[in-house]
Amino acid sequence: MLSEKEALVSSSSVAASRYGLSFTSGGLLDGEALVMAPLYLEHHDWEIVRRLTVEGDLLQTRAHSTGVTLARETAKRLSTLTDHEIAQLSDLTGTERGHMMWAAACRCHEFIGDFAEEVLRERFLTLAGTVTHEDYDSFYRAKAVWHEELSEVAESTYKKLRQMVFKMMVEACLVAKAGSIEPALFSKRVAEMLSARTPSDFRFFPTREA
Repeated sequence: MLSEKEALVSSSSVAASRYGLSFTSGGLLDGEALVMAPLYLEHHDWEIVRRLTVEGDLLQTRAHSTGVTLARETAKRLSTLTDHEIAQLSDLTGTERGHMMWAAACRCHEFIGDFAEEVLRERFLTLAGTVTHEDYDSFYRAKAVWHEELSEVAESTYKKLRQMVFKMMVEACLVAKAGSIEPALFSKRVAEMLSARTPSDFRFFPTREA
């Protein structure tokens, strides 16, 4: 049992750990990753990769500001992958790349990782069968108790964040558009990359792998 002082310290520590919420556009960004990964393997500097991507309009966005946003967010997610994982991206199938980019999103954004582990995977393991907007809303409200930044977002941003999380799960073939959970079936090479981390990145997926 924690003392009152210990509880206050623990609560302050949790509250001080803010969620990053910069994933309001782009979805899984697997296409953008295919463009930017080779640049990183050539330069090994994400600032250079972002600059070359934006200056060359390599993501072919209509608005310059959109290109800047997508390049920044893609670089952030790719930077959570190892050089080996980045080198593998261009050789992966669409499903394999979806799994790796979902893992990258979960590594990059603690909010997404927590949702994946505490809601998506948990509902799969308990045979719930679906994950819904209501499940997301309940998760969000629970986290907002300790993360005031969640309570501060505008309603439009709240809906956009929810939309992006579900869009990513669909693009990663983890959830059908109707909300039913699709068990993750990993190739050998993806399973090896996901299991190389401690704790294993399997925790972000609807799977019984440990």
